[in-house]
Amino acid sequence: MHVLILGGTTEARRLAELLHGTPGLRPTSSLAGRVASPRLPPGETRVGGFGGAEGLAAWLREHGVDAVVDATHPFAGTISFNAARAAAAAHVPLLALRRPGWVPVEGDRWHEVGSLEEAARALPALGRRVFLTTGRTGLAVFAGSNDLWFLVRSVDAPAPPHPARMEVLLDRGPFTLDHERELLRRHRIDVVVTKDSGGAATAPKLTAAREEGLPVVVVRRPPVPTGVPVVPDPEKAAQWVRGRLDQGAFPVID
Repeated sequence: MHVLILGGTTEARRLAELLHGTPGLRPTSSLAGRVASPRLPPGETRVGGFGGAEGLAAWLREHGVDAVVDATHPFAGTISFNAARAAAAAHVPLLALRRPGWVPVEGDRWHEVGSLEEAARALPALGRRVFLTTGRTGLAVFAGSNDLWFLVRSVDAPAPPHPARMEVLLDRGPFTLDHERELLRRHRIDVVVTKDSGGAATAPKLTAAREEGLPVVVVRRPPVPTGVPVVPDPEKAAQWVRGRLDQGAFPVID
């Protein structure tokens, strides 16, 4: 049984680890190739795009894929919708693995927005020294914010266009609470911008911002394509995949 894992996330690597070595199961992990030195999962891997939904559907047929698990980043919306169209065209079952989103707690000063553009428009009323943790893509949206200073954290260096007043911090999570506290204070941050990526690896920044009483602009995640079942963790995704081996069919996800 050939399973394609659309990956690049911690959850995708964990799923590959859970499935690797299972008799009768051949997992292949696909990475977008946007990070220069990705953490490779065990088993077969491929890097790069497929050429849209039609290209992915052709790849599924050519390689005899029996199931697809979309374990991409919650904000990798294009590949998720391409996967839904491709899986339908190739008559291959599809599961989405999405870590739960963050939930505000007492003391949080969240400002939820629907896009990076909305986040950029909200910033001038909230602060002047911005901790921007939305990754290296999308910085062009903030390029015209000349009155603001940005601390940008990403795995790889961003390419222009980007804000004129900007310091880049190349780093990769997970991050500790002490690390995030020190970072906010050292750079005199007064507002944080993040996508609702969920997970524990980068959540300490939210706690640190709450302790400092800082506003946090949170970009809401895009929806999963209609009709695609969703599980919150790699263990449940592995259970779904193994259902094919154990039962000859895919179990229903409640």
